[in-house]
Amino acid sequence: MKKLSVLFLILFTASLGFAQNSQKAKNLLEEVSAKVKSYDNMQIEFSYILENTTENIKQEARGDVALKGEKYRLNLMGITRLFDGKKLYSIIPEDEEIVISSETDSDEITPSKMLTFYEEGYNYKWDITQNANGRKIQYIKLTPKDSNAEVKEILLGIDKQTKHIYNLIQLQENGTKITIKVNSFKTDQPISENLFTFNKDKYQGYYINRLD
Repeated sequence: MKKLSVLFLILFTASLGFAQNSQKAKNLLEEVSAKVKSYDNMQIEFSYILENTTENIKQEARGDVALKGEKYRLNLMGITRLFDGKKLYSIIPEDEEIVISSETDSDEITPSKMLTFYEEGYNYKWDITQNANGRKIQYIKLTPKDSNAEVKEILLGIDKQTKHIYNLIQLQENGTKITIKVNSFKTDQPISENLFTFNKDKYQGYYINRLD
């Protein structure tokens, strides 16, 4: 009986610690979300690395994105992705092609979801703290509630002082690792609505591929 009592105490203490740990992670994410939603717009410059050691793949690039509400304009790897709130325009100058579609509803973390994607569908866990050039970065480990999700886990690095996202590390079931690091983060800058408006006159001669 005594052994059972000790075992129960250990299990209860462990579960209580996990609950507190999870709540602490959730509280920090809610602070980040509230701060992001307080901005009228954001302009972010970032580095992007995709690697899969098994497939001997490694891609590195720099990109930038402007966001206002659900709208965004993303430049990465020579392609511009423009979402005007209704349609997604993928502009590919190399092929002189424009793909028009609806924004994906898959597990992909799109720019408009990058800073708030974790609000639904994930379990939270308080992870390690690291020092990055004098900045305290707190990591939160996210695991999908959907057991069939392509994403295995996500590590979200948060600057403890500014409550801004510092980086994101996504691990997929197929062994692919995607790392996005924020290099510049500006908020509430003067932005013209034309930035999020597709102007077909600028792309005379481009092939239009409609998937919407």
